[in-house]
Amino acid sequence: IELLALASGSRGMAGGQAFDLDSVGKQISLTELEFMHIHKTGALIRASVLLGARCGTLANGELEALDRYAKCIGLAFQVVDDILDAEAPTETLGKTAGKDAAQGKPTYVSLLGIAQAREWAERLRQDAHAALAPFGERASQLRGLADFIVLRSF
Repeated sequence: IELLALASGSRGMAGGQAFDLDSVGKQISLTELEFMHIHKTGALIRASVLLGARCGTLANGELEALDRYAKCIGLAFQVVDDILDAEAPTETLGKTAGKDAAQGKPTYVSLLGIAQAREWAERLRQDAHAALAPFGERASQLRGLADFIVLRSF
């Protein structure tokens, strides 16, 4: 419960959301954007991975590896979400496309452009895969999740 409380509280999703609301209409750095998303969507994704990990027995270094993986897929999810918001039609997304830009929200697309945002998402996917190296084939489903997050169209 502590992990989930931290992920959703002021040092997690709520804090990230406050930073998000404060950044509307402002120019922020890539580091600040990453901070925001690590503490929003990323915090919940990270908590999900780590809660699952705590249900099993892990060898030395495996929890840290899963934490690195979770940070990568959490950021990748948001990078791809920003790309889709800029490019995909509303019907595909299931939410209003272009909403972030219309509201003046900083996004990976507004900071990096579409091409560099795609490259960043791919790098995060590769880093997520690399973080899972200690697990070998036991992590094939987690690799598949990283692939889905980056390659999704909705």
